[in-house]
Amino acid sequence: MNIGIIGTGNMGRILVEAFIDGKAVSPTSLMITNRSKSKALMLKNKYKGIKVGRSAGDVAAESDLVFVCVKPLDVFPILQEICPFLTKEKCLISITSPISTEQLEKNVECSVARVIPSITNRALSGVSLLTYGNQCNPVWKVYVQQLFAKISVPVEIEEKVTRVASDIVSCGPAFFSYLIQRFIQAAVRETGIEERVATKLASEMIVGLGDLLKQGHYTLPTLLDKVCVKGGITGVGINIMEEELGDVFEHVFQATHEKFKEDLEKVKLQL
Repeated sequence: MNIGIIGTGNMGRILVEAFIDGKAVSPTSLMITNRSKSKALMLKNKYKGIKVGRSAGDVAAESDLVFVCVKPLDVFPILQEICPFLTKEKCLISITSPISTEQLEKNVECSVARVIPSITNRALSGVSLLTYGNQCNPVWKVYVQQLFAKISVPVEIEEKVTRVASDIVSCGPAFFSYLIQRFIQAAVRETGIEERVATKLASEMIVGLGDLLKQGHYTLPTLLDKVCVKGGITGVGINIMEEELGDVFEHVFQATHEKFKEDLEKVKLQL
């Protein structure tokens, strides 16, 4: 199976690294390209055997499964370039949420899917979100599912929940990284603990929390019950959070969905 990846920015690079480190694919089966060739060459130097294509067309011509890992407004220009090479037996995957599988199917004759990865996939963990086109060959559905199972927990989603699912899976790591950093900064300001020490403690706490959930010792509600003893110090802290967080997360989802609508309109203008 020859796999092509067009675009080796943040997410394209993560997919290359995760696929190889997770032994999902061999470097010799990968051909990559990027507008700035230096980014693609860095990956070639790291993983011997990867081929670097001169153009998106070269990658599409040589690949059975083609990933387009570029910004939403760059997808359709790329499709125009690679369309002649996307024969019916191939499969195209886009990783950008504002472009639906239905829109992709209108532009190519091969099977199509959308996969929204997460930065957590780099650790061969977390979730990847899968949506298949109506005309996607069942063989490709099985292959894509198995491929992403080696680097994540693949979850098939409906089009209508694309944005919120992506907010949780793909944006979520950044959102919670920000909250943890604020948590650390407050500890430093209010208590004088060294930032280095607070960062170490908070980071290991998060890793441990993830392990507790992954190993099934607790759910989020039961964990809260175990730690938050009535009348204790944790309870005082939770009370402050309940009072001051307000509707912050509701506002986050409102803002991301509004931006999503803007992106959808910009994409429609290209059609």
